[in-house]
Amino acid sequence: QVQLLESGGGLVQAGGSLRLSCAASGRTFSSSTMAWFRQAPGKEREFIARISWNGRTADYTTYADSVKGRFTISTDNAKNTVYLQMNSLKPEDTAVYYCAAKPFAVVPATAKEDYNYWGQGTQVTVSS
Repeated sequence: QVQLLESGGGLVQAGGSLRLSCAASGRTFSSSTMAWFRQAPGKEREFIARISWNGRTADYTTYADSVKGRFTISTDNAKNTVYLQMNSLKPEDTAVYYCAAKPFAVVPATAKEDYNYWGQGTQVTVSS
């Protein structure tokens, strides 16, 4: 079983930055895919970014068009923590942000149904 714990959410003004962290524990994998999703009130949970690694090649990353160029997903060297650096935040970025994990795949996994493990979420609020 994999446990995921998000942190780093909060209130920020438009144009500001936040960095979210997702710490993985329990049964972790040397090769894996981890992702960030978000869910705003009354909306579906949507894909934000994913990072995949297999220990043999460079990490693979994919971003939603809505955050491309503003958000960056990365991991620490031990691959136990995944980060989401969020810059140039907009009020429409306000949502609960969730971390998710699944086994490694080169093909981008952007549907929430693709992911096996989820964190509890962290609230991000961007004021105008």
